Amino acid sequence: MQQMVIANALRDGLVVFLAADGRWVNAIADGAVASDTDRAQRLADVALKAEQRCEVIGPELIEIEIKGGLRQPVQIREAIRAHGPIVRGHPGENDESHGI
Repeated sequence: MQQMVIANALRDGLVVFLAADGRWVNAIADGAVASDTDRAQRLADVALKAEQRCEVIGPELIEIEIKGGLRQPVQIREAIRAHGPIVRGHPGENDESHGI
């Protein structure tokens, strides 16, 4: 099982991933991947310290798969966080009948 740390940047709320050098990056491809539980725990510890320094909020380990050379979160919630919303705009935004 491969894992990564995902969080939200406290400054702007954007989804970020913990990189191997301890920086927070926006692209899932640039985040550190843990292939074992010891490495995953070390990443989680770094993330917790970053949360305590008010750099990020809600860091958590997520399970990922690598398909076709691309990292894909296993859970749909994390896939949406990693790759953005699947629906643009608000429901009914382009529906002319919604406005009065």
